[in-house]
Amino acid sequence: ARKARDHTDDEMQRLSTLLQRSAVTSHLPAPFSLAQNIARNAPRRFYNPEVPKDPRFMYATTVLCVRKGDKVVIIGDGQVTQGSFVVKDNARKVRRLQNGNVITGFAGSAVDAISLFERLEGKLEQYPQLMRACVELAKEWRSDKYLRRMLNAVLVVADKEISLTVSGNGDVLETANGVIGIGSGGIYAQCAATALIDIPGMTAEEIARKSMKVASDTCIYTNHNYVVEILDLAKAEEKPAAEKPAGEKA
Repeated sequence: ARKARDHTDDEMQRLSTLLQRSAVTSHLPAPFSLAQNIARNAPRRFYNPEVPKDPRFMYATTVLCVRKGDKVVIIGDGQVTQGSFVVKDNARKVRRLQNGNVITGFAGSAVDAISLFERLEGKLEQYPQLMRACVELAKEWRSDKYLRRMLNAVLVVADKEISLTVSGNGDVLETANGVIGIGSGGIYAQCAATALIDIPGMTAEEIARKSMKVASDTCIYTNHNYVVEILDLAKAEEKPAAEKPAGEKA
């Protein structure tokens, strides 16, 4: 009898709650009233659009830029990940632009990165100075609603003078110590390279490879298949000798 009485009390309480909700929404049409009741009973899920997307799906890679002495190196791993499995291990995420005078790497979607490379090449033809070209690219990327929402990638760009990070947030950042790391394992590679950058006798390529190994051993979205592009500043600054007239002797 006690169990039956408790059960009846629970039913009455539930019925009273439903009647109160119906009284609050009685002035609304039936579909809206039903929708409100469903929304009240559904579990609450909070969404904050300001929270950045999970980097595993956007930037599941590691790209590192190291500038030391007369060499600039950009190195990237070759792993492409979809969800929890690897679909490719030899992707090329580092490229040369402007007839080899600019080297760049990307973290993010390959299609978006190729689109950004093409836009950057166009900006470099319009503005030969790398800083100006990257600022113009970031302005276009930031102001255009379609580009801002659809192009999910981060670029590292370097020439003989500066190394920059370019993103869709409008950021054009120049490194202070010659080291830039992007992607899911970028912070590991950047910390390792920062620790090695002041060691005498280590070249930029040696620092980049050793730092990338640290990132590959730490980040599950980074493998050991590296693509390396090196910009030799000494060769870039060399100018071809002026040709002498045909009748003049050397």
